[in-house]
Amino acid sequence: MTRLPLAALALAACAGAAEREGTLRARIAFPPQDTVRFETPASARPCGRPGALVAHGSSGGNGVLLWLRYGDSLTSGDYPVLVRGDTATPHGAVIGVRFMTGALTHGTALDSGVVTVSRARDRLTARARGSGQEVGGPRRARVETEFDALVIGGDTVSCRLVP
Repeated sequence: MTRLPLAALALAACAGAAEREGTLRARIAFPPQDTVRFETPASARPCGRPGALVAHGSSGGNGVLLWLRYGDSLTSGDYPVLVRGDTATPHGAVIGVRFMTGALTHGTALDSGVVTVSRARDRLTARARGSGQEVGGPRRARVETEFDALVIGGDTVSCRLVP
């Protein structure tokens, strides 16, 4: 399976204006030895439905998409990682990761972990730690990502799942 719906959404989303960009840092580990790291500009925008936002960053085939569902107000705290198909749980985060090793494309949607969100004035930081099965592969990936210094943009993006 080569389709990665969450990663495709992240890569298709428009880049934010320079004043809204933050930074994404990611580390993907396949125990016992393989590790991929990357850093790229990132942005965040409200979702097409109230109480949710999408943060993403991508560069050179590597990228992370975070769909954070927070309900009435975005507060600092921990949000559980939700599986991609969970559209009913009101609080939580869906995370998709795409990354390159040489010319090979890999991806995973996290199925366990936590996202810790903190707000300082108009800036948002979201740190995710979790794991997920590699798409089409036998390995589980351990993922650590940090979206840092994001300003939530004014325009919205779609949060509709693509089958």
